[in-house]
Amino acid sequence: MRTQTRHTQIIKTEAKRLGFLSCGISKAEFLETEAPRLERFLNQNYHGQMQYMENHFDKRLDPTKLVEGSKSVVSLLLNYYPHQFQNIDSYKLSKYAYGTDYHFVIKEKLKELLYTIQTEIGDVHGRAFVDSAPVLDKAWAAKSGLGWIGKHSNLLTQQVGSFYFIAELIIDLELEYDGITTDHCGTCTKCIDACPTDAITEPYVVDGSKCISYFTIELKDQLPESEKGKFEDWMFGCDICQDVCPWNRFSKPHNEPHFNPHPDVLQMTKKDWEEITEETFKKVFQKSAVKRTKLTGLKRNINFLK
Repeated sequence: MRTQTRHTQIIKTEAKRLGFLSCGISKAEFLETEAPRLERFLNQNYHGQMQYMENHFDKRLDPTKLVEGSKSVVSLLLNYYPHQFQNIDSYKLSKYAYGTDYHFVIKEKLKELLYTIQTEIGDVHGRAFVDSAPVLDKAWAAKSGLGWIGKHSNLLTQQVGSFYFIAELIIDLELEYDGITTDHCGTCTKCIDACPTDAITEPYVVDGSKCISYFTIELKDQLPESEKGKFEDWMFGCDICQDVCPWNRFSKPHNEPHFNPHPDVLQMTKKDWEEITEETFKKVFQKSAVKRTKLTGLKRNINFLK
C-alpha cells in the first residue's frame, strides 16, 4: 500500500472513531474560485458589522499562508441534529445552540485526531480550526467532497442534510485527495422563498447583514424597526432555510452527549423566556454558545419579538 494511502486511511478511520460524520481531504492551495466571491461579498457589505471578515483576506483564501508548510486540509463534519425539540409555545434557539458550545467539543476531538496522527504517522505539524479563524469552512468541505454549497449558502450532503458543524485540521503532510461532489439543489427554491427577511438575494448568494442569525447574534446595536415582525419567534440564530430544505428530511439525531440540551431549554415557554433571570440564564447556558449574546442581548431579541 502506498504511504499516502495508508496515512489517509489512518486519519479517516480515527475521524470515524471520534464520532465525526465524515472526513474529506483536499490539497492545501489557493482557493481560486472563492476569491471573487469573497471580494464581491465584502464589497457589497453583506458582512454588515462583522468587520473581522475584512481581515486576513489572503489567509482566508490560502491555507499555506495560515499554516506554514501546510500540504493538506482535512475537513470534518459533526452532526448536531437533536433528538428532541423546544416547546411549541417558545421563542426559538437555533438547534446548534441546544447543548455545549461546539467550539469546545470539536477542539477536543481535533486535538485527539492530531495526537493520533503524530503517534501513528510521526512528526506531523498542523493547526485545528473550528470557525474561529480566517478559514472558509464550507469551501474546504465542498472541495473535499463532503457536500455541495446549497442555494442558502450552507453545505448540503445527500442522505445527511445540513445540520452539522464543519471543522478543519490543516497539516504539513501529503495525503490522497478527494474529488468534489455535484450540486443537487436542482430547480428547488424553498430556502429562498421561506426566508422572511429576503436574506438570500439570489441562488447561492446570502446578504449576511439581512440574516436573522446576524441580527440576533452578531449585531450589537438596536434591532432595525424595518425588520419588526419578520423573525418568526427566533431569539438566537435561525434554522428556517435548513428546516424547509428537502435534503434535511434525511437528518438523523446525533450521538454526541455534549450536544444534549439542558432540560429547561426544551421546556421553557414564551412567558418563561420573557421572565428569564441572570441566575436561570447562567444555569441553562453555562457552557452554551448562547453566552455570546449575554442575557442583555437575549432580552433585547425577546423584547423585539413580543
